[in-house]
Amino acid sequence: MFRTRPTSSVLIRSAGLSYFPIAFIARLPFAMMTVGVLTLVVAERGSVTLGGLNSAVAGLGTAIAGPLLGAAADRFGQRRVLVPVGLVNAALLGAFPFVVASTAADAAVLALSVLIGMSAPQVAPMSRTRLMAVIRRSVQRDRREKVLNGTMAYESAADEMVFIVGPFLVGLLAVAIAPWVAIAGASALTFVFVTAFALHPTGRLHPGTDAAATTQAPARELFRFRLPTVVVGTLGVGVFFGATLTSLTGFLAVDGDGDSAGLLYGVMGIGSAVLALGTAALPERFTLKARWLAFGSLLLAAAVIYAFARSGTGLVIALAVLGCGVGPTLVTLYSLGATLSPAGRSATTMTMLNSAVVVGQAVAAAVTGLVVDRLGINAALTGPAVAAAIVVAAGVAHAAARQRVAEPEREPVPA
Repeated sequence: MFRTRPTSSVLIRSAGLSYFPIAFIARLPFAMMTVGVLTLVVAERGSVTLGGLNSAVAGLGTAIAGPLLGAAADRFGQRRVLVPVGLVNAALLGAFPFVVASTAADAAVLALSVLIGMSAPQVAPMSRTRLMAVIRRSVQRDRREKVLNGTMAYESAADEMVFIVGPFLVGLLAVAIAPWVAIAGASALTFVFVTAFALHPTGRLHPGTDAAATTQAPARELFRFRLPTVVVGTLGVGVFFGATLTSLTGFLAVDGDGDSAGLLYGVMGIGSAVLALGTAALPERFTLKARWLAFGSLLLAAAVIYAFARSGTGLVIALAVLGCGVGPTLVTLYSLGATLSPAGRSATTMTMLNSAVVVGQAVAAAVTGLVVDRLGINAALTGPAVAAAIVVAAGVAHAAARQRVAEPEREPVPA
């Protein structure tokens, strides 16, 4: 009976139908956080520089604390980590509008932004870790790799959609009601849906080392050469996201259309999400290493076109092609991260990758903004190409490392 059911049905049945909408909505506050902080600080304090700095330190706080939260989840289980962290983050988000509107010093606002970032619940990497556990438990060994790739494709597409919907909600609420409403909404969503995600039955599938049947690998296994190359690759993707959105905003702002940047950015985001899902249909002989190099090279070529675009039409064409490259690349990097994760360190690995994207996006947004102001928009448009070059270089280094150690092209999902 088990053997006749499609593996995708087994995964859905094992996780439960309620899991996927809960996990999707629980990611929204994370996507709303940096944009919401930026929008609120600019509106209340009248400083774009201060707003950008608050957004950047929130992202950096997430990058610093993310792997630590992942390690804690590996050690103690997701529920014990996510419930208190989610409640703390909801409270900090709820307090943020009051602090920004008060006479508190800018340093106090920055400190609160750091704490918001550090306490941000790592729902996306935790979801990947849970679904990996479902696959190990419910899917036949000879089909696990295919299901894993399809699952990573779905997770990356969900991330793409969240990072489109989140900023859109922030802008909509800010324009329709007030800038503080977006942060208040993020607080409410965190309190309800992150808690629901933490307490979902799938949380028992990743109980932590104390109850695990296998011994947790030493932390040094996380820093063997191949896994850090994947982290650098995801860092490059984060830099790409930050550089693209900021340079696009700067380009359109020249003609007073900066507010429409989100709409054009959606051209890339939608295409990226669709192609990310499409990677599940790629043949297994198209290995993860080959996918990284192929789609990374496509990303680099499209980024070069983007760098030389001087019209709205040219940008739209470049963004559409960029989406075809970045979505599959991100799926590939997360799939590699899953296969290379040391025993008992899956949550740590996933949060390392997620934090790399966040820190790359935050730093690139800040740096690209300075480039726009000081060197001009043409210089800023080259940023995505630099980021894509990082992605490709990391892929080449990863491929070279695999050849040196003479390992198989693709590793099975750990049992």
